[in-house]
Amino acid sequence: MSGCFIFSLASVLAPMMILFGLKFGIVSSMVYSLVENPVNREIRPVGSGHYEQQWFDDIRARDDVEFIIPKTRALAATIQLKSETASRILSTELLATAPNDPMLAGQVSTPGNYLELILSHNAAQKLNVIKGQTIDASLARQFRGKRDRVHLPITVIDIADASVTSRNIAWVHLDLLVATEQFKDGRAVPDLGWEGDKEKLESRNYPSFRLYARSIDDVETLVALLEQQGVRVKANTAEIKTVQAIDSNLSIIFWIIACVGAAGFALSLGASLWANVDRKRKDLSVLMLVGFKSGRIVLFPVLQSCFTAVLGWLLAVLVYLAFEQLINRFLAPRLNLDRALCFLLTEHFFWALGLTFSTALIAAILGGLRAARVEPSEGLRDI
Repeated sequence: MSGCFIFSLASVLAPMMILFGLKFGIVSSMVYSLVENPVNREIRPVGSGHYEQQWFDDIRARDDVEFIIPKTRALAATIQLKSETASRILSTELLATAPNDPMLAGQVSTPGNYLELILSHNAAQKLNVIKGQTIDASLARQFRGKRDRVHLPITVIDIADASVTSRNIAWVHLDLLVATEQFKDGRAVPDLGWEGDKEKLESRNYPSFRLYARSIDDVETLVALLEQQGVRVKANTAEIKTVQAIDSNLSIIFWIIACVGAAGFALSLGASLWANVDRKRKDLSVLMLVGFKSGRIVLFPVLQSCFTAVLGWLLAVLVYLAFEQLINRFLAPRLNLDRALCFLLTEHFFWALGLTFSTALIAAILGGLRAARVEPSEGLRDI
């Protein structure tokens, strides 16, 4: 009978573990794809604005913001790059970067001054350059009726992965991005020796920014905050809400099935323990007659229930692990998934054990109540 209930528990628990493993694997894969692609956490401004340094400092201090950095005008944020190993001059988009830039996640190096940059994979291929190579960067402008061009030797300190972007981009220090805009606007850049009109000492305003939320759950909050400030932005909120809805609906379905299964098993095991106490009523009464107290007699169905829970959980885990391998080896490749379709974390197994124990203890209450009512006098009739 105990063996039957161990198999019965495993037959209820194993399918629930497989179902939760599929739910966790599918949703985790979708969330992983959203989180790993920083574009889904990026909040992009619409149009130009006037953002002071204090505004950037306030936004950067928020817990739900992972990264923010100013951007200059798009027309001013370009530079011409030329290497000794390529015959072409490549017009390249400039983006300011800093440590912990989500767009360059995994890159060890970060430009620390005017003379360093990180190239996108596509730009590096067109220029035929490698990490550590120095290239020529040049800027041109119309100033005081003549055409000026300045050159700057810049070292390629790293090359971004091909998965980051297919555009021709150079990530540079913010100072170089600002200097590029100043030069094209006809203003002087004393640090680089570029001549021009002297800039008036006033607070610096930036027309745009790059902003990344810390997680996909923070995107909607940040969008609402910026819109309250009058900043028009757009983000991939539709995709994020779809994944969150799928997660919520699957969780509801799982817990309905889990509650029905747990209730059915608890009633079944409780009835079995009740019947088991009735079968061993005479033995229990004899134990009480020879000195066992009611509290210890109650432990009889409780311990039996706990052993059933542990052995049933172990059997369910073995069944789950077998089906997990089958699903991930044969089903996931057919769906063209590069990640596991079904998997659980170690903590999930212990959560399953805890819930199984709780259900078993609830079931043991029925048997315990029955055992507590056994009278020692019933044993005297058999002595």
